[in-house]
Formats: sequence, C-alpha cells, structure tokens
Amino acid sequence: QVQLVESGGGLVQPGGSLRLSCAASGNIFSIYLMGWYRQAPGQQRELVATIDNNGSTKRADSVKGRFTISRDNAKNTVYLQMNSLKFEDTAVYYCYVEIVTTSYWGQGTQVTVSS
Repeated sequence: QVQLVESGGGLVQPGGSLRLSCAASGNIFSIYLMGWYRQAPGQQRELVATIDNNGSTKRADSVKGRFTISRDNAKNTVYLQMNSLKFEDTAVYYCYVEIVTTSYWGQGTQVTVSS
C-alpha cells in the first residue's frame, strides 16, 4: 500500500502564492511520475503539472509561468509552488503518483483564490 499526504492548501487573495506538498509513504520501490491534478466544481479533473524521475516536467498551458513543480526523491515528496494565483485556480488539488504500472491519488487539498 502507498499513502499520499497532501498539505499546503488554503485561502489566498488573487496575486498571492501557495506551496503544496505531497509526501508518499508505504510500499515504495521507485516512483516514476509525480504530479498534481485539480478539479473545480462542476468540471472534470485536469492535469496541472507532472515531473518524472529524470526531472522532466509537464505543465498545463494555464499555469505556465506561474506554477513550478519539483520533487525530492530522498523524501518521496512532490511540491507545487503556485504564484500569481487567479480566481480560476480555485479547485481541489490532488496529488498523483505512478509506481511501476499503478497510479495513486491523494485525498485532495482545497485551494481557494478569493478577495
């Protein structure tokens, strides 16, 4: 079993910043891909950013230039630094991890951008 513990969500004003963290624990041999998805009310879950075990990243066009994804392999932790937050970034953010051929999801952390 693999457990994912997310932290860092909250309420922020437009233009502000938040940093999300997700720590993986349990039966981990090698994590290939780590990342973040988000789901706004009434919308489908969408990819925000991913990073593989070589450090290659992928980001949604809507967050390029504002969000940065990174990972600490020694801690099995992935981070999402979110800057210049906008109203439309409001969503539940889910951590995502791929280990071999199995995917795991975190429980989600709420990010609300509001004035």
